[in-house]
Amino acid sequence: MKANSASRVALVAALLTGVTATTLTASPAAATNTPTTYELPAGFRPEGVAIGHEPVAYFGSLADGDILRVDLRSGRSKVIAQGPGTASVGLKLDQRGRLFVAGQSAGTARVVDTKSGKTLANLRLTTATDTFINDVVLTRSAAFFTDSRQKQLYRVNIPRTGVPTQKDVKTIPLTGDIVYGEGNNANGIARTPDGRGLIIVQSNAGKLFHVDAATGKTSTIAVTKGGKEYPVTNGDGLLTLGQTLFVVQNRDNKIAVLSLDGQRATVTGEITDSRFDVPTTLALYRGRLYTPNARFTTTPTRTTPYSAVSVPLP
Repeated sequence: MKANSASRVALVAALLTGVTATTLTASPAAATNTPTTYELPAGFRPEGVAIGHEPVAYFGSLADGDILRVDLRSGRSKVIAQGPGTASVGLKLDQRGRLFVAGQSAGTARVVDTKSGKTLANLRLTTATDTFINDVVLTRSAAFFTDSRQKQLYRVNIPRTGVPTQKDVKTIPLTGDIVYGEGNNANGIARTPDGRGLIIVQSNAGKLFHVDAATGKTSTIAVTKGGKEYPVTNGDGLLTLGQTLFVVQNRDNKIAVLSLDGQRATVTGEITDSRFDVPTTLALYRGRLYTPNARFTTTPTRTTPYSAVSVPLP
């Protein structure tokens, strides 16, 4: 899909007001001065992605937890932090250049300095053996992590100076509408448009929930498309932009575009791309969405190729 500058501005403006009703099939040949496909190291197994103000993306490895830095202009990549031998899943970058990294079955969260590559903090979120610390979102004062197996969130308070310590970790049980079942439950997490609450997607149920960040009480967000109920099947990473919520549906190889209105959401479009191979999470940079191809339907080996791709905002 090609668009001139004026049309791009109009499209972004529509997104911000939540009135877009576009279905976008992105093309690898989308007009851009930077690459739109990024080859990642063989065997890396990417899952999470984070981008700040600079044209640099960070990816976490499911294989061993390494953190990879990719220059969005050149495509060159470098491992900046060696992993602990356990997976790095969702990750977010704060204003101080620190990555908050979900530790999957290790039950931990790490804080990594992107300049030095050093692990500044390694926090125990839970002692449960059946745990899957999956994704993370940052607010001004805290990081919130989902657990796909335990019915709870973890809040890590972020001090104004220094780094979080174990005393900054708090468990928030999830109550209300959400019901955990077999498989992966709470997965992607994002802030509500007003910044007062949280939104989580329950992958195995294909449902969205509003979460009171203080109490953990959940309430269902009714999702419809064409007036009919729409399950966000295989929902994974979430991203809010104004009143618009992007939901990655990983094994469906698409990104649902939703317009939020309180406890309701309407599907206004879908982003598909021939290069998608089980995309998982999203990061935004200069009008483009970036996502890693986790390739969950491909048996991982040390030589399995992996990539990340970008698509324009619809």
